[in-house]
Amino acid sequence: MPIGGTTETFIPNTTGRRSYFVPLMLVTSLFFLWGIANSLNGTLIKHFQTALNLNRGQAGIVDSAFYIGYFVMALPAAFLMNRIGYKKGILIGLFLYVAGALIFYPAAEVRVYGLFLFALFVIACGLAFLETAANPYVTVLGSSSSAESRINFAQSFNGLSLILGPVIGSLFIFSDVEYTNEQLAAMPAAQSEAIRIAEAQSVQMPYLVIAGVVLLVAILFAITRMPEISSPDERGATLKGITRHRHLMFGVLAQFFYVGAQASLWGYFIDLKLHYAKTEHVGLVKVIYQFTDDMTPTVIASYHASFALVLFMVGRFVGTWLLTKFPAHRLLASYAAACVILIAYAIMASGISAIVAISLTYFFMSIMFPTIFALSIKNLGDQVKLGSGLVIMAIVGGAVLPPLTGYLSLAGLENALIIPLISFLVILFFGMTGYKVKRA
Repeated sequence: MPIGGTTETFIPNTTGRRSYFVPLMLVTSLFFLWGIANSLNGTLIKHFQTALNLNRGQAGIVDSAFYIGYFVMALPAAFLMNRIGYKKGILIGLFLYVAGALIFYPAAEVRVYGLFLFALFVIACGLAFLETAANPYVTVLGSSSSAESRINFAQSFNGLSLILGPVIGSLFIFSDVEYTNEQLAAMPAAQSEAIRIAEAQSVQMPYLVIAGVVLLVAILFAITRMPEISSPDERGATLKGITRHRHLMFGVLAQFFYVGAQASLWGYFIDLKLHYAKTEHVGLVKVIYQFTDDMTPTVIASYHASFALVLFMVGRFVGTWLLTKFPAHRLLASYAAACVILIAYAIMASGISAIVAISLTYFFMSIMFPTIFALSIKNLGDQVKLGSGLVIMAIVGGAVLPPLTGYLSLAGLENALIIPLISFLVILFFGMTGYKVKRA
């Protein structure tokens, strides 16, 4: 079966798609695993402020360590996988993930922030391998006509893990009693130190469990026969001439803006809720989460953020089905247009209706990352892994655009929505015309 202008080296048996079932399920599990790692970052940013006596800006370096890991490792991972194949690349990524998770244990013992950041950087390097491999791998494990649907199905499990991450944090990392740095500073030194030690060590067990689960998945990969779908020419593939693939270049740009928009909206959602509707609440969220009088506005805002993530997950599954009915680029453009309208409304609106509009963007954002990815790497031939690496490198948009969002918000928090608005316009362009496979 031709894949992007090349011929796969694995020949499926006469049962057709069944030959891909086990590999597809294993690769799909990777989407869940890297979602867990990403979704725990928000918990760590909040937790480290107390455990390590950091301010919010210092704790925010957690995200920077992650995005830098992706940026640094994505392209080297692509070059390496051209030589060793998808399976070995995935195994390297899984073992880096395990190593990073295990470093959390000594980091918590010595309570050195730099060691935590190094652990997160190692995990992110592993995830760069996994995403560079898994995203294109899913698109070729079956019919090319259903590639966008398959990658969105796999990414749906990433959406599920995004919801579970905060749950893991609340159940196993956060303590029953919440302290601020000011409260701890007012306590006797020995007492505050004991609390900080306990807070730091609370991350050890969750990350040990994560390391164990990831190691188990690595073992399953190692013992399972995985189809190596590639071209013999990939071993010698270089970046030379890759910019001639205009759809890839536009895809990298669209992915950069998408991740930046996502990071900006997710990072500022609670602040936006408090700004637009501190005392107003969405009725459905109030019923689901059973608000009580002793809940603070910040806690209630976090529940609204959690509900928005539920919409994101639902959007992934709905989008997977819709992609079997409509062309991927058309659905992407429609969803981007919906986001443009919703964000524009939120900028001009006030009250709870603005929060409803922002929450609904989560639903429409759901298919964007995987669909942009699948459209970007079409027909790249022996440069498909390198193209995949470039698209994954675009995740650095999550490190570049949120600071700009923060700067704009100083003139009014509603201005935090300007960067997402621009980003969705870029994605709309990609879905309408930038996706077309042309050579410059």
